[in-house]
Amino acid sequence: MAAAFLREIGAGRIEVFSGGSEPAESLNPAVVAAMAERDIDITAHSPRRWTDSDLHTADVIVTMGCGDTCPVVPGKRYLDWELDDPSGQPVERVREIRDEIEGRVRDLAAELIS
Repeated sequence: MAAAFLREIGAGRIEVFSGGSEPAESLNPAVVAAMAERDIDITAHSPRRWTDSDLHTADVIVTMGCGDTCPVVPGKRYLDWELDDPSGQPVERVREIRDEIEGRVRDLAAELIS
């Protein structure tokens, strides 16, 4: 969700990489539905592991609850966003998580674009 929001808000002004330490095999249908409510179609994307190239290219690395498996690249700026995992949550809770992510992404985008 964060990557989709950042792509949308950044409108080509921010390069976005997305990956995880333990990505799911497929998109969460509740997440797809919640993002569609914001007119953001994420169905063309799929969960994937981050790559060393992603990490070394990024200026800011945002982590979300990966704990000890979070990547550590010296000299990078890290933001750890503690958020509930939407997996297994009802769509109402996924909407709340989506809205929190969107707010954080808007703040980050405003900082990066300025």
